[in-house]
Amino acid sequence: MNETPRIALLHTGAVVIGPVMELVKRELPGVTAINYLDDRIVADLGDPDVSDSVPRRVAGLARAAADAGAEAIMLTCSSISELAATISAEVGIPILRIDEAMADQAVATGSRITVLATLPTTCGPTTRLIAERARAAGLAPTIRSVVVEGAFAAVASGDRPGHDRIVAAAIRAAAEDSDVVVLAQASMASAAEGCDVAVPVLTSLESGVKRLHQLLASLPAKR
Repeated sequence: MNETPRIALLHTGAVVIGPVMELVKRELPGVTAINYLDDRIVADLGDPDVSDSVPRRVAGLARAAADAGAEAIMLTCSSISELAATISAEVGIPILRIDEAMADQAVATGSRITVLATLPTTCGPTTRLIAERARAAGLAPTIRSVVVEGAFAAVASGDRPGHDRIVAAAIRAAAEDSDVVVLAQASMASAAEGCDVAVPVLTSLESGVKRLHQLLASLPAKR
């Protein structure tokens, strides 16, 4: 008899859990999702006294997920996404970066790519991921990154509309000299809704969950 498949979602912010779970329920019916949250990680990445603890903490969450029977893990935060390969090898199950599919879309869309983030810690990992996927595709786009000042403070204080207005303004500015605009954090996705610009604006939530579906479909069935 087949067991109900389990996946784990590792988060660094509670704000993304609801939107991700909605998509998981839609795209992965019959799959049990377990959420793990360490909401101090993003702040601690910028604190030299504790930043070295972040890889161990993420690895600890991944081990807990594996112990709970998860067949795959998805990191929903781009700031920690570069830990995926190392920790996957350590815990023995696949770990997917939520922004991997988005990076592939960006590379396929145009040669001038602008990455928008509300946190400085996200710009580097997302830009490097896009460059990595571009090299794999034999392409060499121009990639620039912009930190959208004030947006993170707004959403952290509970002002989602204010966050979305700030990010939407940044999207419109970036679209003027870009072929594609990439929103580096899953938590930024709401700002793209209703933002009418002439170039594609890519977000990671839906494409990331769909790629997780593909990953699960490729795994041997448990019996």
